[in-house]
Amino acid sequence: MATRHLYLARHGDADAFGELTPSGRHQAALLGERLAGVPVDALWHSPLPRAVASAHEIARHLSGVPVAEAAELVDHIPYVPEPDELPDAWAPFFDGMDAAEAAAGARTADALVARFARPAPRDADLHEVLVTHAYQIAWLVRHALDAPPARWLGLDSANAALTVIEHRPGLPPGVVMVNDMSHLPAELRWTGFRGVVRP
Repeated sequence: MATRHLYLARHGDADAFGELTPSGRHQAALLGERLAGVPVDALWHSPLPRAVASAHEIARHLSGVPVAEAAELVDHIPYVPEPDELPDAWAPFFDGMDAAEAAAGARTADALVARFARPAPRDADLHEVLVTHAYQIAWLVRHALDAPPARWLGLDSANAALTVIEHRPGLPPGVVMVNDMSHLPAELRWTGFRGVVRP
């Protein structure tokens, strides 16, 4: 087995219907330019349209890299905290979620970890780009850090930001960078978030 390098990216900015905005396409293109120097073996994306479009925009800059859907990358709630794990301010977020929905989210989160959060299943290093959603990036970062399950809450990802995790044989996962936006100009950073000052 060898090191698996995961390049995690949230889709570009999307409209209320889940389609990429012009800003979102620009963000994805800039991320593709940044990743052009990486020896990418595969680009995986969520089945949702905003991730599909982002992946194909990124792929324009990655010559010959196969692009495919991974159902495990779909947007979902990976873990519903117990009442004693949940700050009062976040409690309304989970109102209306029933046990079946929570169980389905947990199964998808487990499948995501089982598929991607392990060393490369081959002798050579593996470099994969995963175009997904904020919650899935938070879940994979939480898993890499071996943090409590509820800790996925509060780990935000900006549109087209880059998070890198390395899964190495015989070693704990390495979180190389989180939510890096250095490839984006200031006006394209933090789209989709409330209007506060960001560095």
